[in-house]
Amino acid sequence: MENRPLGNTGLNVSEIGFGCGNVGGLMIRGEHSDQVRAVARAMDLGINYFDTASSYGNGQSETNLGRVLKELAADVYVGTKFRVTTHQPGQIKGNVIASVEDSLGRLQREQVDLIQMHNHVETVGEGGSVSPEEALGEVVDALQELRQQGKVRFWGMTAVGEAAALHHIIGSRALNTIQSVYNLINPSAGYTVPAGFDMPDYGNQIGLASANGMGVLVIRVLAAGALSGEDARHPVAVPSVAPIGSGRDYGQDQTRAEEFRFLVQEGHTTSLVEASLRFALNNPGVSSVLVGYSSMEHLEQAVQYASKGPLPPEVLARLPEAWAGFTG
Repeated sequence: MENRPLGNTGLNVSEIGFGCGNVGGLMIRGEHSDQVRAVARAMDLGINYFDTASSYGNGQSETNLGRVLKELAADVYVGTKFRVTTHQPGQIKGNVIASVEDSLGRLQREQVDLIQMHNHVETVGEGGSVSPEEALGEVVDALQELRQQGKVRFWGMTAVGEAAALHHIIGSRALNTIQSVYNLINPSAGYTVPAGFDMPDYGNQIGLASANGMGVLVIRVLAAGALSGEDARHPVAVPSVAPIGSGRDYGQDQTRAEEFRFLVQEGHTTSLVEASLRFALNNPGVSSVLVGYSSMEHLEQAVQYASKGPLPPEVLARLPEAWAGFTG
């Protein structure tokens, strides 16, 4: 397993990370013994970054991960996330601090290496979204206070929402990392997409983040399973998944995934999963690709595929042909 710099943090993280979310489901609905075996094997394989969130299983993922890491006396990097649940001026800071402290309790840790805002970002913050002004104001104030208290080391955000608002925050250099939706179906976080592209256009946020010294953690690399090439879902995986950053529904994502079947048919990769992981790792701005696991087999495969290195340039050159058809 190769390691890559997490931006300018000084941390070097494994190029494949361990996602503890709802899609794969292992760290939420899996048996404790399976969770222990998977985490131990991940460390044996060189995975050193584990990513969870307060919202995964309503805190169950944090609780399970914390229990397993303590049982294994694991020396790894841990990242989790919080959601801002108020827009009331003067209350956002306290809202963030309380959420992070609750996460630390569930994780049984005094400190996390990375804390990340999990809200969508929009020019005007309303509902469950956060505005750049809120993020760069009270949210950052809260994170700075938490760092002074030794409870967090670095911070970032899930970079989903309105591209201009996201770019504003990234350009401020107030954060250390972003989590970026980046996959074969929607490559806009790392590529210029064609006019009329009918999915969110993230405007090469990976390049912008890298230029500003930020680490990039790729999420939804398999479009929640649409790029697995299989209809069946593992028993511990979430039964149905709404797209984030890609098509209008999961069925459309599956249809569009077939546009990349030539990578397998022509022998460039052994599966769409391999193609997806190696595609994301092609981008030099990517620090780690987070994969959600349902089984040990998924874990072993992800590490094996990553070891094959990036896709060849001549293969990458053919991908825009498929993206040209993803228009309204």
